[in-house]
Amino acid sequence: MLSRPLIHFCKSCGSAVTYRLPDDGDTKERAICTACKTVHYENPLNIVGTIPYLEKNGKLYVLLCLRNIEPRKGKWTLPAGFMELGETAVQGAARETEEEAGAKIEMQGLFTVLSVPAVGQVHLYYRAKLLSEVYNPGYETTEARLFSEDELPWDEMAFRTIKTTLKHFFKDAKTGVFKVYERDLI
Repeated sequence: MLSRPLIHFCKSCGSAVTYRLPDDGDTKERAICTACKTVHYENPLNIVGTIPYLEKNGKLYVLLCLRNIEPRKGKWTLPAGFMELGETAVQGAARETEEEAGAKIEMQGLFTVLSVPAVGQVHLYYRAKLLSEVYNPGYETTEARLFSEDELPWDEMAFRTIKTTLKHFFKDAKTGVFKVYERDLI
């Protein structure tokens, strides 16, 4: 079961909330305002990112970012982060790639959809062809660097979603047929 901070006050009017079943037949307890009766739904957060890749001298490389922020500071990750309101998943993944790696990319297809219920997140990763080997990482990244499959720092990966995505990516790259993978990481 997901452990989360409880909502204490209504986002609409600031009054106290109480957790109970809504009157509309909903089957889950919700934070409901005691004054204005607003029901506050708590939903998973979307994490969007890319697998920036480059083929060079007959070898396939992916671009990883060394995290400069918690959680997992000092570990390697794909460029990814929280999707913002008002943007599509593709726009969010491209923005995160620009912010974290400073990489120029050509967006390609959706590759992995990974549900992580323990932390209330859904991770969506897109394949993205690198258009340049020039990177300008933002403040969240210490270093952006290309790795071939045999150079990947598996023991230094920040998150299981990254390992899962990269394993599928390099497996599919061997056949040239990229599928979409959907998994629950429990």
